[in-house]
Amino acid sequence: MYPKAEEGTARAQPPATGIPMSDGGAYYPAVGATAAFAVQAQAPIAPWSTGLCDCFDDCGNCCVTCLCPCITFGQIAEIIDRGSSSCGSSGALYTLILLLTGCQCVYSCFYRSKMRAQYGLQESPCADCCVHCFCEHCALCQEYRELKKRGFDMNLGWHANMERQKGRTAATMPPQMHPAMTR
Repeated sequence: MYPKAEEGTARAQPPATGIPMSDGGAYYPAVGATAAFAVQAQAPIAPWSTGLCDCFDDCGNCCVTCLCPCITFGQIAEIIDRGSSSCGSSGALYTLILLLTGCQCVYSCFYRSKMRAQYGLQESPCADCCVHCFCEHCALCQEYRELKKRGFDMNLGWHANMERQKGRTAATMPPQMHPAMTR
């Protein structure tokens, strides 16, 4: 693809086109860009575990989301933010944006994008902002179900989920021997 370098010399640089060009997963920056902006290949894109309109797969969450979407959003935000924001504060901010502007979908679409980046999910069926703008409740339900299928108990929150996960890991690992105890 690129000019071959002679034996014992460094590989020739790709042609300067101004467009990142792929070579085995690494991308080269455009002319004048620093290496700090070189982008590595991303993880494979996976499909969502459930469809956007599969809201009735979890009827309880569907009802909660229809009546009070701030609860579902708060639960999702706490997990996506890995406990740096609480369910209550995220849900309250969502409600405040809803009451003041009616554009809570702009706020929640950022969390969908963040979730997709964390778990390598497809941007489907359309762009995140369109999904949240036109199907806000369905999008929240889908995100909730995705996190639930990934093993999170959405009612516990981030910190309790991490404690539960540590408990499972400790229960499955063999007991540790003291270094001085040998046969």
